[in-house]
Amino acid sequence: MAHQLLSSVNLSLDNFLIWLAPLLLLLLSIKLVLSKRSSRLPPSPWKLPIIGNLHQLGLLSHHAFYNLSKKHGPLMFLKLGQIPTLVVSSSEMAKEIMKTHDLIFASRPVLKATRILLYGNHDLAFAPYGEYWKQVRKIMVANVLSMRRVQLFHDGRKDEVLHLINKIVSHASSHPLKPLNMSRVMFSYTNDLICRAVFGEVPRHQEGRNEIFMEMIEENITLLRLFHLEDFFPSLRWLDSLLGLDERVKKNFKKWDDALSQMVEEHKKKKNDGTDKDDDFVDVLLSFKNDPNLGFSLTDEHVKALLVDMFVAGTDTTYIAFEWSIAELVRNPDVMKKLQNEINGIASGKSMVDEDDLNEMHYLKAFIKEVLRLHPPVPLLLPRESMENCQIGGYNIPNKSRVLINCWAIARDPKVWDKPNEFIPERFLNNSTDFKGQDFEYIPFGSGRRICPGMGFSVAAIELTLANLIFRFEWKLPNDEIGGVDMTEALGVTSRMLKNLYLLPKPYF
Repeated sequence: MAHQLLSSVNLSLDNFLIWLAPLLLLLLSIKLVLSKRSSRLPPSPWKLPIIGNLHQLGLLSHHAFYNLSKKHGPLMFLKLGQIPTLVVSSSEMAKEIMKTHDLIFASRPVLKATRILLYGNHDLAFAPYGEYWKQVRKIMVANVLSMRRVQLFHDGRKDEVLHLINKIVSHASSHPLKPLNMSRVMFSYTNDLICRAVFGEVPRHQEGRNEIFMEMIEENITLLRLFHLEDFFPSLRWLDSLLGLDERVKKNFKKWDDALSQMVEEHKKKKNDGTDKDDDFVDVLLSFKNDPNLGFSLTDEHVKALLVDMFVAGTDTTYIAFEWSIAELVRNPDVMKKLQNEINGIASGKSMVDEDDLNEMHYLKAFIKEVLRLHPPVPLLLPRESMENCQIGGYNIPNKSRVLINCWAIARDPKVWDKPNEFIPERFLNNSTDFKGQDFEYIPFGSGRRICPGMGFSVAAIELTLANLIFRFEWKLPNDEIGGVDMTEALGVTSRMLKNLYLLPKPYF
């Protein structure tokens, strides 16, 4: 009987093992499949040894990435030197990065030029995500670049627009009339506007001071564009010194530091003398130096880093919007006529358009939106960096991946935009799509935690300035070359026009 019982047990064990073996095999297979899926990276173009995909960037990276995305999809994983890089080219994937997983992708990579020029990345645009960035962002959003502050700057904007009009009128009265370099005029005007907001005045009385700021801004933009080995091959950072780039960056930083230190000291002196009106950006920032609620000590270096941000980003991106806007005006005479009719109908009888008039100018607002769609000032939004592993679109995105969002490509997606490469302001009439970060098919200012905090300041300036340039002047190309504007983009982080725009202004009155 014992023998029969033992045989029965052995038989049951054999049956169990026969049943268990395929189950274990199935479970192992599922685990292998899931493991493979969890480690699956997004599609990637072919790579070369050492440099990875660097050779595929081309002269204009946003164009190159757009062309690669047509073949490899809206989510691509590249190796730029030693840096794992995610390139995003669709509104759906952009939403995943900037909304669904916004916190994971809220940080910035540390880049060579920004680390030196921005006091160890203690600015707002390039500061890594953390307590310092959160506190500084609160200061900037609530006190420096708030809509209340934008509205308070109304008189400053109006004065600078009037100064611009007078400058153009003076040029138009010269004989013989020569083409006006509008690129240079608008760059100088935008820099004046930023100076007025930051320092409370434009130092026109100080010979050459404004020119120095413009030169430093231009050099910053160039330095951000240059190829720094450290940014793509961290292990070879020592070679940057041998190539001379370190000294060039440090030289421009020294210029910025000297100029801004002088400005900050002047504001402190005025405050002590009781002669400061306390109405500019420097005063607001200095008022937080001893704030016990910050959780850290806001130093002069922090203030200067934030000021460099405002000068470089504020001047360059706003100027770029002006330049492309005026170029599109003269290339599209029918659009210009519609704008003239709208603006003249609202501001007729006035010497200049006031900000109260702008709310009724729907075609002007649609025009500006279309300019920012086709010509976003920063075509590849400032790079982000992932802070942990993440799943996007079924793919695994490793920690410390650099993320580039191609808003230039997203704004040309034929799945979203009808005739995406044509300039059609009418597409934004009776259309709720806006650039405030909630419509991911249209993100010229970004979205999420890292959305551009200066959006309100920039848009207010663009609307008032363009309305007055259209209201007060007739604009023509030299020799009436309709459509003869060279729309080629210059190389760089921002999308300037390659060639300066020369026009003939004729005052209406």
